[in-house]
Amino acid sequence: MYLCNVLFHLVSLTAAFTIGGIVNTTSGLVRGTASTLRPDVSSYLGIRYAKSPTGLLRFAAPVSVDRGDGIIDASSFVREASNIRESCDCPCNRVPQQQAYLLGPVGEKLSKTLAQDNHTLDEDCLTINIWTKPQSGERHKAVLFYIHGGAFWLGSGSIAATDGSILADENDVVVVSFNYRLSIFGFSGAPGEPWNVGLMDQRLALEWTRKNIAGFGGDPSRITVFGQSVGGVAADMLAFSYSNDPIAHAFIAMSGVASSYLSAAMQGKYPRNMWYKVSGLLKCGGGKSGVATVPCMRSKSRDDVLAAIRPLGKQSPLAPFWPVPDGKLVPEDFRIAGDTGRFARVPFLAGSAERESGLFFLIPLMYSQLTEEQVAALPLRLIRPLGDILTLIAFTCPTAESVGFRRKYEVPVWRYRYYGGSYLNTRLGPAGSCWHASDVFVLFGTASSITGVPDSEHQSKAAAYMRKAWATFAKDPYNGLSTRLRWPQFDHTTLSQAQLSLNQQTEASFILGRQTDGLCSVIGPFKDIYLDILKIISWLKGPRGNLETMPTLTGMLERPLESEERLRRALEAIKSLASSI
Repeated sequence: MYLCNVLFHLVSLTAAFTIGGIVNTTSGLVRGTASTLRPDVSSYLGIRYAKSPTGLLRFAAPVSVDRGDGIIDASSFVREASNIRESCDCPCNRVPQQQAYLLGPVGEKLSKTLAQDNHTLDEDCLTINIWTKPQSGERHKAVLFYIHGGAFWLGSGSIAATDGSILADENDVVVVSFNYRLSIFGFSGAPGEPWNVGLMDQRLALEWTRKNIAGFGGDPSRITVFGQSVGGVAADMLAFSYSNDPIAHAFIAMSGVASSYLSAAMQGKYPRNMWYKVSGLLKCGGGKSGVATVPCMRSKSRDDVLAAIRPLGKQSPLAPFWPVPDGKLVPEDFRIAGDTGRFARVPFLAGSAERESGLFFLIPLMYSQLTEEQVAALPLRLIRPLGDILTLIAFTCPTAESVGFRRKYEVPVWRYRYYGGSYLNTRLGPAGSCWHASDVFVLFGTASSITGVPDSEHQSKAAAYMRKAWATFAKDPYNGLSTRLRWPQFDHTTLSQAQLSLNQQTEASFILGRQTDGLCSVIGPFKDIYLDILKIISWLKGPRGNLETMPTLTGMLERPLESEERLRRALEAIKSLASSI
């Protein structure tokens, strides 16, 4: 019997080194397939890492999946038992983008990809995906573990934008993505249940990866966690939540860090209040019913729950269900935790885009009833300065702050700024080619396959360089970037902030940190101003009358980033407008 087990293990390892070969995992034997983007890469898709979070497990901590019998078909994102053709994503507040055509043919395809267009929602969604090329290169490859964005409200690790095939093929790494619970299903505030079960999902997926990645040619001691938007926030959170056992040997935070505005909404009892609003709407009782609301809420269908939370997203510029401080996974204040060094002191790469905010101004338009003529009449002289301020406050300055925490404790840190390169296949209507999440399509190399517009020569080289940088960091996070790509460690007094996809540039150039961070000291008294900006963005969903009154502020928002005085005046004007809405 022992000999049979040994022979089987050897056979399974051998099979794993063929394209789509069978791999032995804690979930069972899994068979993959050749990637559609790169046929020499093996794709293993839709592998369960946790039990279905339904019934008594809805709103509860995740439980590792039992080992299955037979061979699991991991050739698509769709589970074996399903007869649907598209990906199974975790339930989220997805709304059809009726006006996406306003973004142009390319922008519409990009937007619908991010919006999970035509994907099926299913609570049995806790699955993991792997792209690997173990038949060549290192036998124990560095691993890039990706956490998707979406405001903890929507998103998926199973969309075409984040297919890891090209990244794995070009750079001899293993790429992993996964789904985690979102919105009320992941951050419910349910009385008597643990907080932040969506973050627990992320940790369980990371633990599954550590246990199983060797079978796919990966090195469990060289896992780099990276993410974009709240994926970057979540990656950074892991460094704080598990400082003694982060599993990751490095972190990459793209357009989001734990101390950013994206996590500021986690304060107070907001999710608990939202829970009782939803339980009341579903006739499960309100605050006085306490824990009795939970079994009732578990009895409701997924669609009924989603229908109940949908209006809540229109009542606030922020998603109503977020991670909250719980004393375990989320500290009371990330800034204090960062300043006192309560995080895993492993190498850190962080950055953001030059113009993050274009996406946030366009989202209301995609769901609005505005005509093309009304969109054309939007006061861009006002919107663009608002966007520049939002980018500074919500992304640039928090990234600088997070990098500063690491430097204070002598953690190796690198920093970048992404400029978008004016690429035709990442152009999102009036937002251009540089916007929040535009770098995802470039990093994963998927813009051309999604839009049908090929990469330009400059884009192809710049994108390959960016992928090489991320992989180089993952392989050797202490020295790789400095020795192989000549990226200096970040120091705000030297030319050490990398500029990526700047104009027709195909490799990095470097600037001083203060060239992007010089005005961060001004925003201290206005730390919550992003809420006012988001309120104004939501205001765009209103009638045309709203749009007609906005230009009155144009003069006060003229070139707000030109000086400290201009920025202060602009911030005061924003607060005044927001208070009058």
